[in-house]
Amino acid sequence: METQFQKELETLKENLLKMATLVEETIRLAVQSLVKRDSDLAKQTFEREDQINRLEIAIEDMCLKLLALRQPMAVDLRFITAAMKIITDLERMGDQAVNIAERALSLNQEPQLKPYIDIPRMTEIAQSMVKDVLDAFVNRDSKLARSVCERDDLVDQLNDQVFRELLTYMIADPKTITRAVHLMIVCRCLERIADHATNIAEDVIFMVDALVIKHHADEKKEEAKGEG
Repeated sequence: METQFQKELETLKENLLKMATLVEETIRLAVQSLVKRDSDLAKQTFEREDQINRLEIAIEDMCLKLLALRQPMAVDLRFITAAMKIITDLERMGDQAVNIAERALSLNQEPQLKPYIDIPRMTEIAQSMVKDVLDAFVNRDSKLARSVCERDDLVDQLNDQVFRELLTYMIADPKTITRAVHLMIVCRCLERIADHATNIAEDVIFMVDALVIKHHADEKKEEAKGEG
C-alpha cells in the first residue's frame, strides 16, 4: 500500500516534470522567435518565465516541508535535496531562455546576418539534455544521466564554432558587430543551458550512486583546455 510520504514524493516528481516541461517550451519559443523572426514568440517566453518562477517557489516549499516533517533517510533524502538543486538549475535555464528572447527582439529588427544552422542544432541538443536528465531523475537512471554529461561537449564545440565564424563577420565588416555580438550571446545562453542540464545530471548520479563526479568532470575540462 502506498504511504502518504510516497504520495508526497510522487507529487514532487510531477511538479518537477511540469517545471521542466515549461523550461523546455520556453527555450523552444525563445529560439523560434529568433529563427522565425517572430517577436510574438519572444513575448510568450516572458510569460512562461513567471510560471517557472512560481513553480520554483512552490517546489522549494514542498521540499522544505518534506525535510522538516518526514525526516527522510538515505536515497529519499538525496532525492529531495537533489530536487532543491534541480529547481535552481531549471529556473536559471528559464532565465537564459529569456535572454535569448531579448536578443531575438533586437535581431528581428535588423537584416539577418547569417543563416541560422548551428543555433537550432545547439538548441536541439540542449533540449534533449533537459528532457533526458529529468527522465533520469524521475527514473533514478544514472546511466542516462551520464549520457547527458557527455553531450555537453557537443554544445561546447558548436558554441566555439559559431564564435569563430561570427568573428570573421566582425573583422570583415564592422557594421555587423552588434548583430554578431547578439548571436554570440544567444549561443552562450544555449551553452549555459547545457551546463545547467549537466549540473542536474551530476546531482542525479549522486542521488542514485552516492558518487560525486562534479570535480572529476571539472578536472577533465581543465586538462582539455591545457592540451588545447
